[in-house]
Amino acid sequence: QLQLVESGGGLVQPGGSLRLSCTASGFTLDYYTIGWFRQAPGKEREWVSCISSSGDSISYVDSVKGRFTISRDNAKRTVYLQMNSLKPEDTAVYYCAAGRSLCSDNRGVYVYWGQGTQVTVSS
Repeated sequence: QLQLVESGGGLVQPGGSLRLSCTASGFTLDYYTIGWFRQAPGKEREWVSCISSSGDSISYVDSVKGRFTISRDNAKRTVYLQMNSLKPEDTAVYYCAAGRSLCSDNRGVYVYWGQGTQVTVSS
């Protein structure tokens, strides 16, 4: 069964850090672009970041640039999202997704999706 599983979410104070992981089971990530998306209550799902299969193409939404870092370890079938200087507006369910296209903010190019992990930034 092809599956993506996110982990690492939780409750953190403003200014704190979390590292999210996205691990694949049933397939290798080697040939997949991975995207991170997030969805806050009452809002549309928003693209956050993506990394190409080789790792040489990376993009971020403007609101997280300089605070979030995406990386991948294909040997571990895992993609990471390091989140620093977290703000209350980063509160959302974070999803990872895999697709065979180039790095993209378009939800439609991603084929496999995880179930999400909750990130709450609050004092």
